[in-house]
Amino acid sequence: MIVTSAVRHAAAGSAALLFVLPVPAAIASPVAPAPGAVSSVGEPTPPARHYVDPARLDRRGTQVQRLPGAPEVPSVSALSWVVADASSGEVLAARNAHRKLPPASTLKALFALTALPRHAPSERHTVADSELTGIGAGSSLVGVKEGYTYKVSDLWNGVFLSSGNDAVHVLAEMNGGWESTTRQMQEKARSLGAVDTHVVSPDGYDAPGQVSSAYDLAVFGRTGLQDPAFARYCSTAYADFPAGSWSYGIANTNRLLTGADGVDRYPGLLGIKNGYTSNAGNTLISAARRGDRTLVVSVMNPQEGGGFAVYEEARSLLDWGFEAAGRVQPVGSLAPVRAKAAADPGTRAVSVTRRGVGKQPAETVPRAGAEVVAAPARRSPEADPTGPSAGLPLALVGSACAAALALWGWRRRSAHRA
Repeated sequence: MIVTSAVRHAAAGSAALLFVLPVPAAIASPVAPAPGAVSSVGEPTPPARHYVDPARLDRRGTQVQRLPGAPEVPSVSALSWVVADASSGEVLAARNAHRKLPPASTLKALFALTALPRHAPSERHTVADSELTGIGAGSSLVGVKEGYTYKVSDLWNGVFLSSGNDAVHVLAEMNGGWESTTRQMQEKARSLGAVDTHVVSPDGYDAPGQVSSAYDLAVFGRTGLQDPAFARYCSTAYADFPAGSWSYGIANTNRLLTGADGVDRYPGLLGIKNGYTSNAGNTLISAARRGDRTLVVSVMNPQEGGGFAVYEEARSLLDWGFEAAGRVQPVGSLAPVRAKAAADPGTRAVSVTRRGVGKQPAETVPRAGAEVVAAPARRSPEADPTGPSAGLPLALVGSACAAALALWGWRRRSAHRA
């Protein structure tokens, strides 16, 4: 129809000359199949997939999917805990994983993720008096002094081993200041999908509104192990801390690492960070390697057993995780949604939130652990400028124009000869 109309207009006033081009089958009107016939064109049936229910970790109580032969989950008194595979990010079991609780000094793991890359370990810094102001009463300290010059690596040893809030304050000032570091930590948490965490004081000191969760702490621990510098600091048991012309020894306060105070060392332990405040109770992020498997365990606020119960409960959960690995179905994931979606550039991410599948929320970074449904990005043939029929209308119009120009030239030559 397009060609017929164009040629007729070009040949107005002369004998009718009609060029008719065949209509390609690709754009011909569809013919309904005969009753009972099976159409040869249709949507491919997607393969069946196993989806991890992202809302499962929002449920109260212990969440685990044991297969035949799997050991029973140990009974521990912590308000919240998570056992996860550090390599895959799969959560093997958890209890009240997203319950928001004060994190104490385990929040220093997030501080390290934020500030550690900003300065080389060998960089030297002379401490100013202003950098040591505002340290909370009763804080754990490594002994940083104003006017003394320290290597950045010394300050990080003070953070990881002695949980020194004085070292945190100095590094935070080097990182742009206390308030700036607080904002950076909040942004870092969101980028990792750790949406339970609200940062008020970067050193983990009790502050109104400051919370995290066992899930988020496990995310921080798993992410830290991927950084060689973080992994080295968090697994260091002993170090020398400078004090001008001399130095003194400091020991890691993580008893599972050092075996201090009657707590047996855990074989294969990699660190990561312990904490305590009167409001938070005892908190701990631990990681251990056995064979080719590495587990991350986070424990928040045991209700029984005294001040060292957090280590024994973490020990029980690590033992269970190594024994149960391969014999449980995961109940969630620590991996950020963004990383999963980026793994396949030919897919579009449909966020699966706590309440189920839905459109991408207004917040640009979805929570970690929500399984992504990777749906092929499809467009209709009419809207696809690169499809097989994209050039057909232009080709038809071009043919019509060429025919019209040929007719116009022929008429001019005929009139000239006359």
